[in-house]
Amino acid sequence: WQAASAWRLVNPLFLPSPAEIGNALYLLAASGELWLHIAASLKRILLGWLLGTAAGLAVGVAIGLSSLARSVGVPLVSALFPIPKIALLPLFILWFGIGEPSKLATIGLGVFFPTAVAAFGAVDGVPRSLIRMAQSFGLPTVDIVRKVVLPGALPGILSGFRISASIALILVVAAEMINAQHGIGALVLFAGNLMRTDQLLAGVVVLSVLGLLVAWVLGQLERRLLRWR
Repeated sequence: WQAASAWRLVNPLFLPSPAEIGNALYLLAASGELWLHIAASLKRILLGWLLGTAAGLAVGVAIGLSSLARSVGVPLVSALFPIPKIALLPLFILWFGIGEPSKLATIGLGVFFPTAVAAFGAVDGVPRSLIRMAQSFGLPTVDIVRKVVLPGALPGILSGFRISASIALILVVAAEMINAQHGIGALVLFAGNLMRTDQLLAGVVVLSVLGLLVAWVLGQLERRLLRWR
């Protein structure tokens, strides 16, 4: 890639060299602009992910534990899950305005469904023999859920976190391309409008690094919470 750029085999306007992308990253970081974009995106990802995860866990665990909740929740989740969440962003803008709430609602809704599905599947997959054994010892239902069901479902729930975190990263970029002054999505959009493909690809590199960082954090969380395995 670098050699093709050096030999002018590729137009740098369409595909800048790795050195040019690295230089663009350096200039953005040195000016402080890059850190403003990263901080804005991370804040939106964290808040949206926490909102969607909390709601998804509550619904998913309820569906897994209650036959009544399952009869109502599974059809609704199955019907709404395939809808592209970014397509609802204009509706959220009408409801919540063009500021931060609409962006957080888009991320939260995108995170909610995979979290709910993962939590429901994980709870439903806990071996029934463990639950019956706990019942035979006379454990209250609350203790069975807390000491048997949730620990048994935790590996599946954490796997769902990996999927939902990736979805949050995708949605924050799309949401930031609509009236956001700061954020990686805004950086990519502005660079594309100005034909600054070196900055555009620098933003893509930052997104890749953020994806690796999120995967590392979730990996550390899995090691800590699943130490008993």
